[in-house]
Amino acid sequence: MNYHGTQVRQEALTLLRDGAKNAEVARRLNVPLGTVGYWKHMDRAKRGECPGRHDPECPHCDGRVLDHSAYSYLLGLYLGDGHISQYSGHRVPTLVITCAETWPGLIEECKGAMRAVFPENSVCHRRRTGCREVKVYSKHLHCLFPQHGPGKKHERRIALEAWQQEIVDAHPWEFVRGLIHSDGCRITNWTTRLVGGARKRYEYPRYFFSNKSDDIRKLFTDALDKVGVEWTTLARGSDPFNISIARRASVALMDVHVGPKH
Repeated sequence: MNYHGTQVRQEALTLLRDGAKNAEVARRLNVPLGTVGYWKHMDRAKRGECPGRHDPECPHCDGRVLDHSAYSYLLGLYLGDGHISQYSGHRVPTLVITCAETWPGLIEECKGAMRAVFPENSVCHRRRTGCREVKVYSKHLHCLFPQHGPGKKHERRIALEAWQQEIVDAHPWEFVRGLIHSDGCRITNWTTRLVGGARKRYEYPRYFFSNKSDDIRKLFTDALDKVGVEWTTLARGSDPFNISIARRASVALMDVHVGPKH
């Protein structure tokens, strides 16, 4: 009998698919162990099982547990300063969040959120002039961030899917925090008033969020409404790109749950 023929190979694959160990199959069929391993490798490759490399499951497609709090924060970062790229020579798409080097704490928070959402994937960063690109590679980025598409975000419709909206509704502060950490800031304004004949300077904090996308601004203000934060729209010229939070009680709420970048 030809031990490397089609009949023996098929018998070996049948045993392997039934759970037999490589060594057991090699011994039973009198075939070299390396040959059995090669047959198993090629059979799994043909069936799309990615032998030799673990392919992490997708929370959306496969039902893997997803850290909803971290995802809500990362979604906010993505909608503000993130994009998904397919670099030349890479088989796997990349989520890139651009963070200013001025805020090292923000960079670490971004990395932490990525690791929580993609616990089996490596997170890295690349230094650019004045900023860091925080990255994670995953085949499931398009599943978890279906807002990805050609062109700039403010030039196309941005809407959350039902499962994303459920997460944001359950973790609105994390979503607000991610959006502020990407396209927002906390600043101190000042003004002067005449008191008793003397002009005095008064300072007061406020939060701003700026984004050209009407849809993303609406997602931000909807989340603010949910947590009880009052806001107003400020126009830049004739364009209402800025959301302002200036009322004392609302700023105090934001300070508790968001705070300044660090």
